Amino acid sequence: MKNNLREEGKFSFVEEGEGTPIIILHGLMGGLSNFEGVMDFFPKNGYKVVILDLPLYDLSLIKTSVANFAKFLKEFVDMKGYKEVILLGNSLGGHIALLCTKLYPEIVKALVITGSSGLYESAMGESYPKRGDYEYIKKKAQNVFYDPAVATDEIVDDVFATVNDRNKLIKTLAIAKSAIRHNMSKDLPKMHTPTCIIWGRNDNVTPPEVAEDFYRLLPDSDLFWIEKCGHAAMMEHPESFNKILYKWFTDRKF
Repeated sequence: MKNNLREEGKFSFVEEGEGTPIIILHGLMGGLSNFEGVMDFFPKNGYKVVILDLPLYDLSLIKTSVANFAKFLKEFVDMKGYKEVILLGNSLGGHIALLCTKLYPEIVKALVITGSSGLYESAMGESYPKRGDYEYIKKKAQNVFYDPAVATDEIVDDVFATVNDRNKLIKTLAIAKSAIRHNMSKDLPKMHTPTCIIWGRNDNVTPPEVAEDFYRLLPDSDLFWIEKCGHAAMMEHPESFNKILYKWFTDRKF
């Protein structure tokens, strides 16, 4: 998917289809390819799908924060001239989508979160003390999924390279601390944007009770479970994820 990246100003993104824009926000260790299932399905069904390459490691250390990523997202929406968008975020991407919705509710028609941080500190707070140990990193990557085979050698190699790059590691830890500071439990009850919560029943990173808390705290939300599924539902069970989300869009008339 990197081969399809477009560059406009300071923004890099993949864009396909026509219709209401669905802007996809990847996680801290997640690549654009994690959303191939969404990209394959929704442009054929009346939506513009945009995967924004977040500048996780490109900002200065002092600006590396969830708030600045939300601002970056708003600047992207303004640059593209979108009037109302649907935000879809996994893990850190969900947190950025939530904060952007809080700060700029006028641009967000609907919100979709899966395995999102924002409530559960441990989801972002763990460092990698054994970062030179490939087998340790492999087990951590496999733990993200219900089926460890989803953590391919390519995925493990990417994570291993990231946590062994000193600059990226420092910024990863800065993002983790920022995510903990931006806990959104007090903000969510004031956020009335329609929200679709899709969660893996076997998520070890953001456990099921986190989804239940999001559902309880967000006034206009619906919660859907995917069985035998870990932290990245759109990647591990793309057909189920797309079916749930498309029906939600249809029912809500988005």
